[in-house]
Amino acid sequence: MENEQKYFDMEICGVKRKLPYVKIGENLALASFVCLSDTELIQAAAPELVKRLPEVDILMTAEAKGMCLTYEMSRLMGMKEFIVARKSRKPYMQNPIECTVYSITTQDKQTLYLDGVEAEKIRGKRVALIDDVIATGDSIRAIEELAKKAGAIVTARAAILAELESTKRSDLIFLKEHYVFRPQPDGSYKPIYSLKED
Repeated sequence: MENEQKYFDMEICGVKRKLPYVKIGENLALASFVCLSDTELIQAAAPELVKRLPEVDILMTAEAKGMCLTYEMSRLMGMKEFIVARKSRKPYMQNPIECTVYSITTQDKQTLYLDGVEAEKIRGKRVALIDDVIATGDSIRAIEELAKKAGAIVTARAAILAELESTKRSDLIFLKEHYVFRPQPDGSYKPIYSLKED
């Protein structure tokens, strides 16, 4: 069958998943990793990331896919709360800080917002930035810019998976390398390690 869904087999922290290949451009595809509602995977990955973090005061993420991971990590670390950068400006926000980012997943520019009240909570604090996947690094860079604008001290950047050039960054904590793919004429998918690869 020509349109039969194909999958990438992944195992992380003893949890196995079949990730569907999803084309996000004419010559680009992802093995779609969505941990947002995957309780089993989050419960396996969160303790491993917590073990690797340096001493921090608070965790920060962007909505939405990193939120359940950050919740579980903050719970394991005995924290009362964590900080979420939002993808839209909410009416309740007071003096919000903002930053624009290009996301490889959505293939579009997004603006992140941090409520001024939340910004005050991280001023002068040691912050770990958390995401599900770090690919180009643009999303985590935007969260970091928001944190720094708020006066936070960013001491760690962590994710379950890293892709592309991010796998070579010494400042990132991640559990496993993941891939971006080039769809092939025969219907297979070839992993690539840089968006500059042909």
